[in-house]
Amino acid sequence: MKIGLIQQHNTADTTDNIARLTDAIRTCAAEGASLIVLQELHNSLYFCQTEDVTVFDLAESIPGPSTAHFGEVARACGVVLVLSLFERRAPGIYHNTAVVIEKDGTIAGRYRKMHIPDDPAYYEKFYFTPGDLDFRPIPTSVGRLGVLVCWDQWYPEAARLMALRGADLLIYPTAIAAALRLLRPADGRHSDTRNEQSRQLDAWRTVQRGHAVANGLPVVTVNRVGHEIDPSGQTSGIQFWGNSFASGPQGEILTELPTDAEAIRVISVDLQRSEHVRRWWPFLRDRRIDAFGPLTRRYLDEE
Repeated sequence: MKIGLIQQHNTADTTDNIARLTDAIRTCAAEGASLIVLQELHNSLYFCQTEDVTVFDLAESIPGPSTAHFGEVARACGVVLVLSLFERRAPGIYHNTAVVIEKDGTIAGRYRKMHIPDDPAYYEKFYFTPGDLDFRPIPTSVGRLGVLVCWDQWYPEAARLMALRGADLLIYPTAIAAALRLLRPADGRHSDTRNEQSRQLDAWRTVQRGHAVANGLPVVTVNRVGHEIDPSGQTSGIQFWGNSFASGPQGEILTELPTDAEAIRVISVDLQRSEHVRRWWPFLRDRRIDAFGPLTRRYLDEE
């Protein structure tokens, strides 16, 4: 299967962001992609740098304007799309929601982000209610898509549950930079050292490649790229690190996009390879499910 990755630098002009994404989708389709993945919250700037109630005006219903627009694009191009939207479910209830659009333009399914971070410049708990749709792959014409979102990347349980429910690959729309990668207004420097930034980027890649290995599945991750301002002016904003990538079921890197530039990439992924890898490394067969009960507890205090 050919998969398109679209790594974009967003601005405050949502109309332009959507127009450029639309052009990129058409480019991927022209190169033969049957599945195309967009980055987290791709219509707008990453608004979680501050807590601002007026930002809720960006949220939309599902179905809604974005699913209608991208549904028509998917239908015209004959591709499956993975979107990432700010969902307005009801007054006071909003979600960070991935939506899968089938190639006929219909909604194949959705996933609401389960793990919600709350860190400096990532104030997502202010905006997003934790997901309630469980970890369930979304059936499509190109396979069963195990769609998760950004912060979910760090949790092996989420990837494993998608695998146990028959996902053919794991997909992560993402908006990430080095933790606290904030520019100090006074001197323009990053608050993290260059070595710390490098460690965090490497950890991010490594943990997701680990999900690929542990579950014998390909992983596709699409991240934002470029600088986005802090509307409050308290910092000079976030520099998203790009580095969107895909790995095979043994963690092998299939492609990796730039750190500091927009990019469109179409790659071939052999979904049948998972069958062979799982025969060689039967991790699912050898799981000691009889001993895993304590995993449902927050922490194991001394017993």
